[in-house]
Amino acid sequence: MFHLLSFTLVLLLLIVAAYLLRAKQNLPPSPKGFPVIGHLHLLKEPVHRCLRDLSQSLGPVFSLRLGSCRAVVVTSSSAAEEFLSHENDVVFANRPVTTMYAYVLYSNTAVSVAPYGDHWRNLRRICTAEIFSPARLRDSLEIRRDEVRSLLRTIQAASSSGGGGNNFVRVELRPLLSGFTLNVIMRMVAGKRYYGEDKVRELISETFELGGFTYVGDFLPVVKLFDFDGYVKRAKKLGSKLDKFLQELLHEHRGKTEFKNTMITHLLTLQESQPEYYTDETIKGLVLVMLFAGSETTSVTLEWAMSNLLNHPDVLAKVKTELNNIVSREGRLMEESDTSTCTYLNNVISETLRLYPAAPLLIPHASSRDCKVAGYDIPRGTWLFINAWAIQRDPKVWDEPEVFKPERFHCEELKIQHGKFLPFGMGRRGCPGMGLAQLILSLALGSLIQCFDWERDEVDMAVDMSEGKGHTMPKAVPLVAKCKSSSILDNCVI
Repeated sequence: MFHLLSFTLVLLLLIVAAYLLRAKQNLPPSPKGFPVIGHLHLLKEPVHRCLRDLSQSLGPVFSLRLGSCRAVVVTSSSAAEEFLSHENDVVFANRPVTTMYAYVLYSNTAVSVAPYGDHWRNLRRICTAEIFSPARLRDSLEIRRDEVRSLLRTIQAASSSGGGGNNFVRVELRPLLSGFTLNVIMRMVAGKRYYGEDKVRELISETFELGGFTYVGDFLPVVKLFDFDGYVKRAKKLGSKLDKFLQELLHEHRGKTEFKNTMITHLLTLQESQPEYYTDETIKGLVLVMLFAGSETTSVTLEWAMSNLLNHPDVLAKVKTELNNIVSREGRLMEESDTSTCTYLNNVISETLRLYPAAPLLIPHASSRDCKVAGYDIPRGTWLFINAWAIQRDPKVWDEPEVFKPERFHCEELKIQHGKFLPFGMGRRGCPGMGLAQLILSLALGSLIQCFDWERDEVDMAVDMSEGKGHTMPKAVPLVAKCKSSSILDNCVI
């Protein structure tokens, strides 16, 4: 009985001490919450808009209690730069541990979600040197060229079947763009177009459906313990299916000669000399990150870009003129080498990424120790949400922030202030595949504009630009447009 009373007294003293310590801390402002759930009830879809609305009354840096987790939300460029630069970049280089990625990304060990440390540094080195280096991207240039040409042929065939000539034909772009980006990544990774018909697409779709950082059980452990909604069971099953699929890919490539110059073949070759670094699990994790990050985000951005251009025919005409002056006058189709000289085309892509970032909240960070940032005390283990969508529409930073205006990216100042424009993140956890994404976006979008004339499905009605649900912020209404072949296609074989 004495021991029980002593234990109870010590526990109460610890609780009181923790409360007094927290009371002395200068934590970021926070809205009123409820016991146990904290502020979970405040999070409404779309979350990036919900958090922006909260910031208008709480300020650019505020905190939320999400069940048992504390989170800090940042909606200003200056604060984002302070949180993710200099010494704070290391403090917030961790990722939160989540149920979803525990089962799908090998116990949160893949490069995008791994905790900061030697393992992550090794994975980052592999990505930088062995996957996304200029030499490796040059090796896969023909794949991207072939798949862009295949996309053009598909649209040209649809145009011809619809009457050809001067007739505009309706085209639903979403399935074409998602198939294109998936084919590019699958061929780069495994040397084949989508494996097993729709198998890969279904697995990717299920992964995005389950989401990575929105499962309530990650904030209320009792929900995960009893698995009331079957989420844990679904995550385990998905992880098993993905692992089986990936292991089959590795088995196909191991010791075979028909798969040349693929990412898997290259990594398996490195495995022979450095097996401690290039384990099967490491390779499978890298492949998964390529599939998740490289296909869906790129196709979504292409759809937003085409939607913006259809709603702004004057901008579309300027891009067409630029492509005619740089490429079409030579009587040829656009090549990847042209992307660096098509300045206005790249400005259109940048402006699309500003207004419609494929990761509006980026991937959350987590603090590895207590620290003081932006004048606030941030406890160890705090989740950090950088609201890139809100920062890139901040009227204090951007002139006419809601307006689609590619010309703004002629300004050299934007290239210096990294915290203002961060669709690929910033700091040491920034996206290592940014260079590849930009190549695919520029070549694909430029080729679509060069080879076809485009107009809205309903000429007098603007394209619906409402946002759908999902981590990559897809369009709520899939894009349907009208097109007809440009004269350049009459002179070129695609």
